Amino acid sequence: MSSAAPPIPVTVVGLGADGWAGLTAGARSALSAAEVLIGGPRQLDLLPAPECPGLRIAWPSPLRPAVPKLTAEHAGRRIAVLASGDPMFYGIGRALCEELGPEALRIHPHPSSVSYACARLGWPVEDTEVVTVVGRPVARLAAALYEGRRVLVLSGGAASPNEIAALLRERGFGPSRMRVLEQLGSEHEDAYEGHALDWAHPPGHPLNVVAVDCRRDPAHPAPRLGATPGLPDAAYEHDGQLTKRHVRAATLCALAPAPGESLWDIGGGSGSIGIEWMRTHPSCRAVAIERVPERAARITANAAALGVPGLRVVVGAAPAALIGLPAPDAVFIGGGLTAPGLLDAAWEALAPGGRLVVNTVTLESEAVLAERYRRHGGDLVKLAVAHAVPVGGFTGWRQAMPVTQWSVTKPLTSTPPPAPTCDSAKDQS
Repeated sequence: MSSAAPPIPVTVVGLGADGWAGLTAGARSALSAAEVLIGGPRQLDLLPAPECPGLRIAWPSPLRPAVPKLTAEHAGRRIAVLASGDPMFYGIGRALCEELGPEALRIHPHPSSVSYACARLGWPVEDTEVVTVVGRPVARLAAALYEGRRVLVLSGGAASPNEIAALLRERGFGPSRMRVLEQLGSEHEDAYEGHALDWAHPPGHPLNVVAVDCRRDPAHPAPRLGATPGLPDAAYEHDGQLTKRHVRAATLCALAPAPGESLWDIGGGSGSIGIEWMRTHPSCRAVAIERVPERAARITANAAALGVPGLRVVVGAAPAALIGLPAPDAVFIGGGLTAPGLLDAAWEALAPGGRLVVNTVTLESEAVLAERYRRHGGDLVKLAVAHAVPVGGFTGWRQAMPVTQWSVTKPLTSTPPPAPTCDSAKDQS
């Protein structure tokens, strides 16, 4: 008995602004042989009808749920999906791989707009920061702004250059040089430039990339932001509920964020822990849980101002507000520690290897942490910071309220550690 024929792979073809003329022979052959052609209206219009006679289907909105539906409807037929530039660079290729699996695809990449832009600008691709605002807030650019950096922004449309210029002015980068590169790779390719401070160009073609040479205005009142945790307290709007920068830096060190990981920031306050967790890497995610609506709104505003508008804010009191949230890799508790069941809920939510960090300034909460430290181990430390202040004609120290911090990693197994032997007790004496 013969086995069933393997399924026909879905062909994915990257298209440039030059359309059919810019395709390789292999990509053209795949599109000509396709019985079904799926893509955006602009992409479908780039294909000549005589050479590509297949049934044409435009992606519906929302796109993601349509991927398995359309491929299932046309199973057994030769399907070709059209993408802009490189399908695996902020393109449809990612969704197709996640929905269908990479083994079900045959991908024909095309140079991306980033490759074209760097070629025109003379920028090394590996040294160029890339930020996309296609279907995303332009506020994401704020996290990439550092003096002397080169940033390419993948525009969301004709209005993006003006929105980018406004953000640069607001964040103290008005002197930055901006170059808008339109319809890269086509015969209609064009470019224009200026500085964000006095940007006056009207909206142009919607297919554009914006190149930014970052230059900071030293006279701008916005504080200078570094790439490491412990941003200046002045970077945040707050009502006093803010983990101060030195304690914040120590807290992020204990939480140890890694690319792709997620955090619960319980008792968000001003959102500083979740925000700086997400600033460590673009793939880091965080949920801030805050029971006071005014503070929750402030967290959202701070996250946008500091370049991580993707921070999710949940209004409610923990532990009830934790129900249904995606499981975290780390949990920070900065408030509400004595709420019944909160610590247990946070501990249970963590997978083995997950980290829990708790800060407190009260004796009552400190007693809770001491008991948990005896039960689970970890590190229990006292963080004390003093600032130099004028004392008459001299200078003295003003002590901030000390913070007790407990940090612990959930064991990989539930087996308790072995009891110390006589020799090991002697070694510790």
